[in-house]
Amino acid sequence: MILNEKNIRDEIIKQAAYQLLITARTAPKAKGEDSLEILLIDGVEKEKLAKAMKEMESRHKDFVRDAKGVEAAEAVVIIGVFGDKTLGLNCGACGFETCDQLKKAGRVSGQDFSGPNCAYKLIDLGIALGSAAKLAAVIGIDNRIMYRIGVAAKKLGYAKSDVVLGIPLTSASKNPFFDRQS
Repeated sequence: MILNEKNIRDEIIKQAAYQLLITARTAPKAKGEDSLEILLIDGVEKEKLAKAMKEMESRHKDFVRDAKGVEAAEAVVIIGVFGDKTLGLNCGACGFETCDQLKKAGRVSGQDFSGPNCAYKLIDLGIALGSAAKLAAVIGIDNRIMYRIGVAAKKLGYAKSDVVLGIPLTSASKNPFFDRQS
């Protein structure tokens, strides 16, 4: 049998994406408490995601630029966090003296995300994103962590978490997610 990589690229990316989902889930978390939301988007939903991003051009022109990246991707990993689940440390990093004050403040929906958020939950999100992006790079999958993907995923209702980012995935001669035109 002879296989051409081009003929199995989509399958390879999807298998890699499954590994990224698990890598994000098993990434270290503060106090071992998991508040992550982890999704894989491809097919029609991925196209809807790119379209929604293009429709957000009035917010910032780079939504269109990043939508082109989503279009070039075979799949997109979405990672978000529910930041209202505090750890009870009363560290003050969120801007409140106690975790109870953060909880009592109530959720406020900003233009893109909801808050206030426990700083440790945001750190957990960063570690999960970094773990997934690093594994993708190690196994040769082009990727980049993108803010605007998360905004559109939340707007479409794909993601329910408070703060969300996305990682488009592909395998190309040159990573299409870098050296982008603004």
